Amino acid sequence: MTNVDWDAEAASFDEEPDHGLRDPEVRRAWAGRLRGWLPGRAGDVLDLGCGTGSLSLLASEQGHRVTGVDLSPAMVALAREKLAGRDAVLLVGDAAAPPVGEERFDAVLVRHVLWALPDPGRALRQWRGLLRPGGRLVLVEGVWGGIEPVGIPAERLTALLDPIAGPVRVERLSNDPLLWGGQVTDERYAVVAEIRPSGQKRGEPAAPGQ
Repeated sequence: MTNVDWDAEAASFDEEPDHGLRDPEVRRAWAGRLRGWLPGRAGDVLDLGCGTGSLSLLASEQGHRVTGVDLSPAMVALAREKLAGRDAVLLVGDAAAPPVGEERFDAVLVRHVLWALPDPGRALRQWRGLLRPGGRLVLVEGVWGGIEPVGIPAERLTALLDPIAGPVRVERLSNDPLLWGGQVTDERYAVVAEIRPSGQKRGEPAAPGQ
């Protein structure tokens, strides 16, 4: 995964049903899920590892102000075309340490990126710092492959979130073929994690006004 030349992959990336969202039913399925994961009112969403910008576009269509970051200039160029004329900024940068300011976002959206990073726990702590108080992490991950599976199991991800997150919701996605353009048998899921204010301990109620 980490050795893939994503610039070379950019031209064909959207051919995967869940990448390009070209099938109207697949697109509607992702739009519905995203509506349930992102804040109900318009806010600032950071899409890390945004690829060609398909999820960024859905978030923008739902009224959010979107910043997308991807390491591949070719992917970012396609995303800029996809979101041309919208309230969106697409940047070339490392998802683990994105070139954006702290406490600027209401949600950080990351799909199929965290598992490939060398230190997922560190990345999660970094992303927490990008969120405003009351913000949330929306993480779409899984475990793929039969002989030599790769990915991050939901139990491991929720354990990594435990020190920094308040309520954590796990949504299983393997049983929804519309998301993937067909049936899948591997583990696919989303985690929506509300971030605790800095200094608030696990199980401790938020201070008044938070």
